[in-house]
Amino acid sequence: MSVPDVLYVMLTALFAAAALRGLRHGVLSPRSGWRSRIDHLLHAVMALAMAAMPWGWGLPETAQTTFFAAAALWFPLTAVRRRHESRLAATAGRLPYAVGMAAMAWMVRMPHATAGPSTQTQAGGLPAAHQAPHLARSVGESRAGDVVTAALALCLLACALRSLTRDMPILRSTTETVDTADTVDLSTPSESYRHFWDGFMALGTVVMLLMPH
Repeated sequence: MSVPDVLYVMLTALFAAAALRGLRHGVLSPRSGWRSRIDHLLHAVMALAMAAMPWGWGLPETAQTTFFAAAALWFPLTAVRRRHESRLAATAGRLPYAVGMAAMAWMVRMPHATAGPSTQTQAGGLPAAHQAPHLARSVGESRAGDVVTAALALCLLACALRSLTRDMPILRSTTETVDTADTVDLSTPSESYRHFWDGFMALGTVVMLLMPH
């Protein structure tokens, strides 16, 4: 078994565990509200889709792209303000989830996995006079795709680092300006547990985003 295969097996196990966690603690939890249930259901579907992606399983590309694009809009559009919180802050708090869904939609349509061979085949079948414009357009599309991939990967990496480090005791002493509500969230075991899974899901998404599949 090659190194990429071993990595994909590990990622599959991670995403399957994340999907089970989302179903158990969110969708099937009697204490969850309707918005929380939908949030966890979307996360579970995303985790299952990424677990299946390396092995060539899944729904048609158009259906997946539409679903995850709609999911990316769901999170900022359904933001609910807490006490003494602005609408902008409430929306920003759900943007990391929206970025993850957008990355999933982009992965389904990602051009880099097949751009090389298909470009060569198509270019080889074109007349010499049309090869140069075709190749230039393909290179431009490939570069634009790389920029989108890099931007999504950086955003997800920042979200992962924030989730994984925000509950570290050494960092809590440096956050004296954080309001009381945020301080309570940091010390809640369930919130720390959620931050852990959010961070590892974001890291797993970055790996999937950067590796060919």
